[in-house]
Amino acid sequence: MTSAEPVRPAVPRARDVQASVLAALQLVEDARHLGTDSRPRRQRARVLAERVVADRKLARALRAG
Repeated sequence: MTSAEPVRPAVPRARDVQASVLAALQLVEDARHLGTDSRPRRQRARVLAERVVADRKLARALRAG
């Protein structure tokens, strides 16, 4: 090791490990919720489009008002 190389910690930091575990759990939860949607793709697309329209209307109203 030269003096230009950073010193590596002997053990992993607990926060890094905890964040990785939480991220993995979130991925599992997301997959569980997305995989159980029984609506057809066209209906999901319509719901998303309606949300976009509502968001744009709200943004327009907030800018105007």
